[in-house]
Amino acid sequence: MEKKRIVIIDGNAIIHRAYHALPKLTTKSGKVVNAVYGFLLILFKVLKDFRPDFVIVAFDFPAPTFRDKIYKEYKAKRKKAPDELYQQIPEVKKILRAFGIKFFELKGFEADDLIGTIVKLVERKQIFPKIETIIATGDLDALQLIDSHTKVLLLKRGIKEAVLYDEEKVKERYQIEPKQLIDFKALRGDPSDNIPGVSGIGEKTAINLIKEFGSLENLYKKIEENHDVTKKISPRLREQLIRSKEDAFFSRKLVEIKRNAPINFDLKECAINKKNLSGAKKILEEFEFFSLVKKLPEIFNSENKKEHPSGKSEPIQQRLI
Repeated sequence: MEKKRIVIIDGNAIIHRAYHALPKLTTKSGKVVNAVYGFLLILFKVLKDFRPDFVIVAFDFPAPTFRDKIYKEYKAKRKKAPDELYQQIPEVKKILRAFGIKFFELKGFEADDLIGTIVKLVERKQIFPKIETIIATGDLDALQLIDSHTKVLLLKRGIKEAVLYDEEKVKERYQIEPKQLIDFKALRGDPSDNIPGVSGIGEKTAINLIKEFGSLENLYKKIEENHDVTKKISPRLREQLIRSKEDAFFSRKLVEIKRNAPINFDLKECAINKKNLSGAKKILEEFEFFSLVKKLPEIFNSENKKEHPSGKSEPIQQRLI
């Protein structure tokens, strides 16, 4: 049986990247559409290259999440994006409806949590014997979701290039397993999200600790037992770890993608519908994206042979535009 493929797109991450990567574009009426256009460039590239059977887009809900409620300083240092960007998000959703592409958003959860939940639901339900998931995002946090059936297409340098990460690629970059990235980040922290981690611990030290002890729990267990293996830890670092234990475990709670968001999910409702060609054409003409209209037959053509996204066991770097 041919392997089925699902693509899940991190809507907010892609829209933000598109807005900052592309110059200001407007329709004849003066509507700013650069983020919409950039999002569609990536959507079209993903549909063309991966030929998914199912496509889903996840969005952040414009309200405080559970992370904001337990940590008021969460993402506090981030500069608010221009209104021009946020005004384009409803336009992207309008286009997705015309394309017949299902999207999800849920109060109290970030797009990452919805993506993590969907990945888990797809694996648990096992509707198809073989199914591969590709997550398209610009957020490194998604790498923790990678497993033998899940890959991450990570955008880099705006929206022009992307790297496809699988388990091997994560180990090559970080020397640890994808699931261990949660504990790695709990130790290192994340300045972009204002997550504290353990004071004074950088990427190299965090990686070495996870490589040596395997997990946050085991690290602190061995320290508390004064196990011989902890003699490799310098007295200064040991003191830092003991002093910041609460911060480390709290940081892990913030960085871990939740996989139990209460969403109503039916994979079959997310199938690509080739009958939506006329609706897609109409909405693109409305936005004056005439160059994209010409690409629609290729995007909706189901006869094109599906290829494995990596081609080989080693992931590839791709040019998107």
